Amino acid sequence: MDSPREVVWTDTAKQGLRAIYDYVAQSSPEFARRMVDKITSRTQQIATFPLSGRVVPEFNVGQLRELLERPYRIIYYVRPDKIEVVAVVHMSRRMGNTGGDHEGENADVS
Repeated sequence: MDSPREVVWTDTAKQGLRAIYDYVAQSSPEFARRMVDKITSRTQQIATFPLSGRVVPEFNVGQLRELLERPYRIIYYVRPDKIEVVAVVHMSRRMGNTGGDHEGENADVS
């Protein structure tokens, strides 16, 4: 087994997580905290098992993967030296491609 890789959250992913907390906390701050804890805890597995998530179907790029923590998708990009969590979105949302230098690297999640 390879040694664990660093998991880094992008600003976009952090904003998505904050938006989830803010929305859920309107009706239940406690449930919002638990949901954020579940999402962040779930990303611990990808440090050791980066390919454990499925390939994001909208892109079909091997390095762009997702974990499902219902009702959210945790989208991450596998790099040789680290794992970047690039977005956390509701499962009902589909991701679009804005182009970019690396296919799937600049995912538009809006």
